Amino acid sequence: MKTIEVVAAIIALENRVLATQRGTGEFKDGWEFPGGKVEAGETPEQAVVREIQEELAIEIAPHILVTTVEYDYPKFHLTMHCYLSRIVSGRINLLEHEDAKWLAHDELDSLNWLPADRIVVRDLKSVWARQTKLLA
Repeated sequence: MKTIEVVAAIIALENRVLATQRGTGEFKDGWEFPGGKVEAGETPEQAVVREIQEELAIEIAPHILVTTVEYDYPKFHLTMHCYLSRIVSGRINLLEHEDAKWLAHDELDSLNWLPADRIVVRDLKSVWARQTKLLA
């Protein structure tokens, strides 16, 4: 089975995190943490910064590796490195997604997350429970 290595940004602001809704492809309309594929020669941290610039037109700083998810989709195996991140500059512009929402801890289960992102939500809730603020 083919393995795809990707990164995702858990962008936090004022104790909320950003969720984005896919606008195209096989998983259209599913909710995810934004990100994408790691390119040859990139570190995961470099990839998440680049991907968020390409998808949301903002600069972020990855802060903490929250989790690395291993998930088998029917056509490929996914390895997804998920970084708690903060916005350094810019204003969010949805270049590839059809919607975005800022979610508080108690709102995380309100969306139809993509399967691998459900694992991220579970792990994020655990981290969030141990901290009073999430990159406030």
